[in-house]
Amino acid sequence: MQVIVGSGSVGGAVALELAGAGERVRIVTRSGSGPEHPLIERVAANASDAGTLVRISEGASVVYNCANPQYFEWPTAWPPMHNAMLEAARAHGAVLAITAPLYGYGPVDRPMTEDLPLAAQFVKGRVRAKMWLDTLASGVRAVEVRSSDWIGPKYSLIDQALPALRAGRTAWLPASVDTPHTYTYTGDAAHTLVTLARDPRAWGRAWHTPSVPAMTARELLTRVAALDGLGTPKLRRYPRPVVRAAGLWDKFAREFEEVRYQHDRPFVMDSSRVTAEFGLHATPLDEAIRETLKHV
Repeated sequence: MQVIVGSGSVGGAVALELAGAGERVRIVTRSGSGPEHPLIERVAANASDAGTLVRISEGASVVYNCANPQYFEWPTAWPPMHNAMLEAARAHGAVLAITAPLYGYGPVDRPMTEDLPLAAQFVKGRVRAKMWLDTLASGVRAVEVRSSDWIGPKYSLIDQALPALRAGRTAWLPASVDTPHTYTYTGDAAHTLVTLARDPRAWGRAWHTPSVPAMTARELLTRVAALDGLGTPKLRRYPRPVVRAAGLWDKFAREFEEVRYQHDRPFVMDSSRVTAEFGLHATPLDEAIRETLKHV
C-alpha cells in the first residue's frame, strides 16, 4: 500500500499510475477528494497532524508528498505537514517521495542543475530548501523530484490563459510572455516520482523532472491555441505597478512578487541527469498539451 498526501494534478496522476499497476493507494486530503478507482481509497484527514498521518500510513511502503498549500500559507502550513510526513515515513520504514518546485535555488544566471546550492533568500524558497535539508538530516529514506511551472490543468499558465483565449479575448498575464522558461508536464512529474521512489539508486538525492526544451509563454500558448482549434492568441503583460497594486487585496498577486524573477529573466531547468541515469524522457509537447486540454 502507498500513501499520497494531496490529490491535485500530480497527486491524482501518481494515484492513477500506481493503481493502474495494481497497487493499493490511500489518498489523504482535508476534503477526501481524489480520483476514483477500485484500488484507491480516499481519506479525509488533517495531514499536518503527525499522529493521524502515522495511523493512516500504517503498512505504507512509500509516502508521497504531493500537497500544495496556498502560497501565502507556506511559512505556517508546510513545517507541520512536512514533519508529519517525515514521522509517518520513519514510523513505517517507508520512503518519502517529495514533489518540489525550483524555488530553493533562488535567482540563478545559468540553467539549473541538481548540484546548485539551495541559496534562496526569499520566504518561499527558504521554506522549500529547509524541507529538503531537514529530510536529509532525518535519516528517512527519501527522494525529491523538482519541477518547473506546470503544463497541466490546474495552477498553470494554460489554466490561467485559456478561458480568455477561448472567448476570443486578450489573455493578460502578470509577467513576460517572451522570456525563455522551462515548463514541466504534470504527468511527467508524477511518473518520475513513482519511478524514483521505487529505485534505491535515487534515494538521498534530488532530481529534475524530464521537461521539454525551454520556450516562451507566447510559444507555449500559441501551440495550446492551435491544438484547441483557436486562432493566434492575443497576449498582454500587466504593467508591474498594476500587479503590485493588485497585491493590496489579492493574496496571490502579493506572493507572486517574490517569484517574479523566474519570469523576468531566462528560467531554464536542465533535466539531463535523470534521463542519463534512469532513461526517463519528457512527454512530447503536443501530447502533453492534448492531455491537459482534456481537463480544462
